[in-house]
Amino acid sequence: MTPLTCDLWWGDLTATSPDRLRALSALLDADERQRHARFRLQADKDRYALAHGLARLAVGRAAGIAPESVTFDLRCVPCERKADPPDRGPHGKPRPSGPAEGWEISFSHSGDRVLLAMAPGGRVGADVERVRSLRAGLDGLLDHALTEGERADLAALGPQEREAAFFTYWSRKEALLKATGEGVGNLTAVTLSVPGAPIEVRSWDSPDAPAPGHVHLRDIPAGDEYRAAVAVLTPRPLEIAVRDAAELLR
Repeated sequence: MTPLTCDLWWGDLTATSPDRLRALSALLDADERQRHARFRLQADKDRYALAHGLARLAVGRAAGIAPESVTFDLRCVPCERKADPPDRGPHGKPRPSGPAEGWEISFSHSGDRVLLAMAPGGRVGADVERVRSLRAGLDGLLDHALTEGERADLAALGPQEREAAFFTYWSRKEALLKATGEGVGNLTAVTLSVPGAPIEVRSWDSPDAPAPGHVHLRDIPAGDEYRAAVAVLTPRPLEIAVRDAAELLR
């Protein structure tokens, strides 16, 4: 089968000027501007503008339309499963619509980094996590994110390896669950091999889990301070093209 190419765009807040961030904010639609305005911290506003602005630039270029003309449908899989879903307004994973229908995107931000993944056809999920000290609350996060077997695998690692390995687990799981649109409410639905071993999805307890052979999960180099992963759900072979957001921001 013809390989499916997933483009990955890296953005960096430290390399994005205030004028550029204002220009990206101007591309947002009315709902996005409302969500952008709700953030209290300027850093959160900037991350949102960079992630959503890059998505509009990339999708617009792929579809041959102006970025401000890009439209998204929002789909929340967990709400769709409920007999009486809460009235929360539009929310969930954005999917390009209109002239850009058929493209899939996923974006994530942490610290100064923004990651955007985009592919035609296959469902896509991306996540980046800044590695940080969690000694005070690691036990609670372990229970939330890892299965019993994964916690045992993590405990067998050396103290210096555990925090980085934890965020590797987290980024991989979040990428998988974002690909299906499930979100990260149940990270323990997925069981993965321990970081350092070949990546393997050992089990996936979800009605939206893809068929065997339809899961591509890759770690993405992001520097020592970050862990990142992308998941693409497709039976086709996968090629990854890592790009710099400067291509879009010129």
